[in-house]
Order: sequence, then C-alpha cells, then structure tokens
Amino acid sequence: MKIKYNAPTTLTFSLVCGIVLLLGAIIPGLMENWFSAQPRGAFNFASFNSYLRLFSHAIGHADINHLMSNLVFILLLGPILELTYGSRSLLFMMVITALVTGILNALLFSSGLLGASGIVFMMILLASFTNFNKGEIPVTFILVMLLFLGKEIINAFQANDISEFAHIIGGLCGSIFGFFRPNKA
Repeated sequence: MKIKYNAPTTLTFSLVCGIVLLLGAIIPGLMENWFSAQPRGAFNFASFNSYLRLFSHAIGHADINHLMSNLVFILLLGPILELTYGSRSLLFMMVITALVTGILNALLFSSGLLGASGIVFMMILLASFTNFNKGEIPVTFILVMLLFLGKEIINAFQANDISEFAHIIGGLCGSIFGFFRPNKA
C-alpha cells in the first residue's frame, strides 16, 4: 500500500496555511501586513499589497486553534469536492470566495479579516449539492443553509472576534457554485 496525495488543491492549501502560521510566529507583523484583508477605508489602490491581501487573508490564521478549526472542515470536505468538481474548479471556487469576502470586508467592515472560514462555509454549502440534479433543490442544502447560516446570522448580533459575515458570504458563494455546478476540470 502506498500513500497518495489524493486531493492536491486541499492538501496544498492546508500545507501553505500551516507554513504561513509558522512563519507568522517567527516574523513579527507578517499576518497583519500580508495575510489579513484590510478594513473599510484602509485599501490603498496604488499598493500591490492591498490587492494581494484580498486573497491572502484566507491563508493567514490568528493561531493554531483558528487554523485547526478551519482545517478540520477543509480536510474533510475538500477531497470530496475535488472528486466531484475537480481540483482546478475547487481552486477557482476557493479563490473567488476569498476575493469576494476580502472585497466586501474592505468595503463594509471596520475590522480586518483573517482566516479560511469563508472557504469552509463555501465548502459546507457546496458539499450539500454533491447529489444534486438540475431542476431540484436538495433538502440537505435547505437544512444545511438553515442550520449553519441561520446560526451565523444569529451570532452576527453578538460581540465577538468572529466574522460571521465571511461565513455567510462564503456559504452564499458555495450555494451559487452548487447551483451553477461547474464542470470537473
């Protein structure tokens, strides 16, 4: 029996997140300056760094617990989604989800954004479409949407350091991707 790198997008993303967390522990300011989406009013249109951070925030994490809570879902759902949609399609969906959450955070919120939880929620909602047929709405999708996104909407009204907004937007991205069902590539 041999070990197989079975889900290249999922595994590479997870590895990069781990490396960035380790580097963040060594290099002061790395997360804040390179791996967090900027808050409203801080985006610099002349800075490459501002554009990069619209994507890179999904790779950065505050600490090992933050990373592990995201990786549990990513490593559970990612391989299934790569098998269903293909590695390139999943990578495309992850990049678009990071970009959408990064842009909306920079436009609407007064705090930065850090972590892959938008991607996690994209994967959760997208996974509920794995047995989807055109013209149908899976009951699993409805239940997952009510349970996961409903909880996030309720939690959004509580004071905490969690961006429920990113969870909600990520879930909406996963729903849109599921409805449009990208081809396996």
